[in-house]
Amino acid sequence: MSKRRSLAAELCIDAILTALTLAATMFINIRLPISINGGLIHLGNVPLVIAAIVFGARRGALAGAFGMGLFDLLSGWAVWAPGTFIIRGIMGLTIGKIAGFRSGKNVGINVLAVTAGGAVMVAGYYVYEALLYGNWAAPVTSVPGNLVQLVTAYAIGIPASLALKHVKLGKRIG
Repeated sequence: MSKRRSLAAELCIDAILTALTLAATMFINIRLPISINGGLIHLGNVPLVIAAIVFGARRGALAGAFGMGLFDLLSGWAVWAPGTFIIRGIMGLTIGKIAGFRSGKNVGINVLAVTAGGAVMVAGYYVYEALLYGNWAAPVTSVPGNLVQLVTAYAIGIPASLALKHVKLGKRIG
């Protein structure tokens, strides 16, 4: 494959993974009335986890940062976009790096990867929200929603990633 075609294929895969993350965040969500900012539970973590485990750390970082960052910009949560871009990018990078240790095919390593990525998410949003509102107690109300998102990533993202790894999807198109 020529370098030019290879670059085009790479960009297309990145764009598709970003679009899937954006769509899952934008269209499959529930707004919560429990935290200072209302909070949001969404399925955007599922394609982020799949991107990171199946296609690697770089793609996980791009899908998370751009997919969820765009959601914030397009959905009235623009104040969260800078934090989301950084936090979700690091989350995807973390998951991909850890899962890549065993090529994304080991359930235990994948659980560890998503746990570490989830810790980045929960801690990152806690600190970002505390700085945003100037209050270190208020962000506690956002933690339950973040944990629900993390449980969803475990329940759907890890099995889907393993299934896609089993059919070697990442090697075929990635």
